[in-house]
Amino acid sequence: MKAFGFERAETPAAAASAAARTPGAKFIAGGTNLLDLMKLEIETPAHLIDVNGLGLDTIMPTDDGGLRIGALVRNTDLAADARVRRDYAVLSRALLAGASGQLRNQATTAGNLLQRTRCPYFYDTDQACNKRLPGSGCGALDGYSRQLAVIGGSPQCIATHPGDMAVAMRVLDAVVETVGADGDTRRIALDAFYLPPGTTPQRETVLQPGELITAVVLPPPPGGRHVYRKVRDRASYAFALVSVALVVHSDGSGRVAVGGVAHMPWRSPAADAELPRGASAVAARLFEGATPTDDNRFKLALAERTIAAALADAQEARS
Repeated sequence: MKAFGFERAETPAAAASAAARTPGAKFIAGGTNLLDLMKLEIETPAHLIDVNGLGLDTIMPTDDGGLRIGALVRNTDLAADARVRRDYAVLSRALLAGASGQLRNQATTAGNLLQRTRCPYFYDTDQACNKRLPGSGCGALDGYSRQLAVIGGSPQCIATHPGDMAVAMRVLDAVVETVGADGDTRRIALDAFYLPPGTTPQRETVLQPGELITAVVLPPPPGGRHVYRKVRDRASYAFALVSVALVVHSDGSGRVAVGGVAHMPWRSPAADAELPRGASAVAARLFEGATPTDDNRFKLALAERTIAAALADAQEARS
């Protein structure tokens, strides 16, 4: 691990300002992803800004009946919150499907959204990776791509977003709140938060230098039955090959988002509209324009079957 500077920020605006004026600075809270990447010298920040003392660790109701989740709320606390379990059950289930209890105790809401891909070529510094080293190439394109994206990728990168929480947040229409280096705040819908890899896969979100996530806001509860299904290579402590977050109502309408298949949680309004017609119709819309490799083509059928299983779970819960 390379040497780095360290400071503790006293306010969100001060943290953002410090990050913007210090080249190579990174925020640190739980550190469950960043510290691992620093040990491997994949991330080499010159300066760390500790944001744990900013008071962003509460879950509060909003005026319209939703919830504002502080950026520093730990995954364990978010999954266990009575309001989340009652009104946003898909989120609680997604969180409990991720990592281990020890990691959930430390990992934060904002950090979960920002975690880096688990593409093996990103993690292996002897391999070409445009996300880790822009311009070096993408070893996955002609290499082993079983776990990687089937849609949304580019000739520069086919890495996937690894998280579970973001898939549930996407199906709930979450909004990310931030503060910038100038003290200005903004709200970013989660569907606009992640950037496609294009020709700049090293840029993963729309956040500007120094911009700090302060909260994630959930709109009023969507009602209906909530299901989260995750398919992985082993029963625990593994990232999704395919995951499905589903909210479905008694008339068959609802929302669906899929993880493990793209650079972001994958959702389509056209696919949502097909839910009353079943999993095949939903998957056909979700994966229009998919470009799988020979290694990961199976994900298309696996996603359809997982959607079907989630719909069956929702139907069983109603009966």
